[in-house]
Amino acid sequence: MALARDLGDLVAQRRWRLIYGGGRRGLMGAAADAALEAGAEVEGVIPQHLVDREVAHQGLTRLHITETMQQRQFKMSQLADAFVVLPGGLGTLAEFFEIVTWKQIALHNKPIALLNFEGFWDPLIAMIEQAQDQKFLHGARGDLFQIVETLKDLPDIFEKKTMWIGS
Repeated sequence: MALARDLGDLVAQRRWRLIYGGGRRGLMGAAADAALEAGAEVEGVIPQHLVDREVAHQGLTRLHITETMQQRQFKMSQLADAFVVLPGGLGTLAEFFEIVTWKQIALHNKPIALLNFEGFWDPLIAMIEQAQDQKFLHGARGDLFQIVETLKDLPDIFEKKTMWIGS
């Protein structure tokens, strides 16, 4: 939770705008709350079925409601200028692989950072490197996404101001 709140603070300090999945709980809710408290604009994108389950954050600058999860992912990708992936579960992995795949097939050319906090993503990185070694990954991994160890590394790779955050 501290990492998510620190990221929210960084978003506000850098005058970035936070784009995320629109929930009020978990790491992303903590990042959104911290960004809002520090004066940043925060936009959430959430499908109606999650609004119906009362998980939508009601205090955001803007809340976009979609019909499907796929529309949610697409909308977030349209709104963002860069992407950072915090430690997370299956939803985070789905978002990560989709946005990286879209970059690989030239649907966008936006920076992507995998925040490997305390080695959380080491097994994923090893799997991707194995896929690259066995020629299943076209091009270099570094052309698709960067691996960063700390939040301090983010300002160096992100020049634009609208950041999508997945966790």
